[in-house]
Amino acid sequence: MAGKVVLITGASSGIGEQMAYEYAKKGACLVIVARRKKKLEEVAAQARELGSPDVVVVCGDVSNINECKQFIDEAIHHFGRLDHLVNNAGVTGGYPFEEITDITKFALLMDVNFWGTVYPTYFAIPHLRKTKGKIFVNSSSCAFLQPPRLSFYSASKAALIGFFEALRIELAPSVTITIATLGIIDSEMSRGKILSKDGELILSPENSKGVFEGFPVMNTEPATKSIVDSICRGERYVTEPQWYGAIHLLKDLCPEMVEWYYSIMYFKKKSSLFAEKAD
Repeated sequence: MAGKVVLITGASSGIGEQMAYEYAKKGACLVIVARRKKKLEEVAAQARELGSPDVVVVCGDVSNINECKQFIDEAIHHFGRLDHLVNNAGVTGGYPFEEITDITKFALLMDVNFWGTVYPTYFAIPHLRKTKGKIFVNSSSCAFLQPPRLSFYSASKAALIGFFEALRIELAPSVTITIATLGIIDSEMSRGKILSKDGELILSPENSKGVFEGFPVMNTEPATKSIVDSICRGERYVTEPQWYGAIHLLKDLCPEMVEWYYSIMYFKKKSSLFAEKAD
C-alpha cells in the first residue's frame, strides 16, 4: 500500500477515522472526506504521524452528487491516481415505523447510505480501472438480520448489497469490491448519533440504548484492522465481529428463532421505555 492513494468518506470519526489510521500505518496517501473540517484536520494530523506521506482534507456531503464529483476530481488532481475507494459514510435512525412523525425526512437514510456510496463510486470507476483498484462498501449485518426499529436503515444497507453484487460482475476482473456486513462497532452511531423521529440529526444515548441494548459492542481498532486487511486481499465480504456470520446463517436456516428473539427484546425495550416515561 505504500504510496497508493485511498479516498475515505465519513472519515471524521468512528470506523472511517480508524480506517484512515490503518491505511496510514501501511504508508498510503489519503483523501479524507466528511462535513466537519476541524475534525478532519485532527484526523489528518494523526494519520501523518502514523506514516501517511500525504493527506488531503476535503469537506463534502456524500448525498450531493456534485460534491461527490468534486472530491473525486480533487483526489485525481492532487495525486493523479486513485487505488482504493472506501465508502464509509452513513447515518441511522432507530424508531418503530409508526412512531416516526415526518416520514419524508427519512429519505436521508437512502440519500446518504445508498446514493452516498453510489455517487462516489460512479465518478471513481474510470480511475480505479486504470490502477486495478478496490472499492469498499460499508453495508451492515442489518441487511441480513433486519432488526426491529431499524427498518429504514436495514433497507438502505440491503440496497447496497444488491447494487454492488451486480456491479462486482460488471467491473471484474479489473476492480474488486469488498462489502462489510458489520455488527455493532464502537462509533458515534452506536453511541446515539441518529435521526430523530422528525428527521433531524441528533445525539440520543437513550435511543441508542433502546436499539443496541443486549448486543456487545466491538472496539473500533481491531475491527478496522480486519476490514483494511480484507480490502487489501480483495476479499468479497468481511464480517466483524466474526461471530455475526453464525447469526446470518441462523437467520437463513431458522428465521423464526431470530424473529422470536427480536420480539422478546423489542417488547422488553418497549415496556422499559414506557416505565421510564411513567417515572
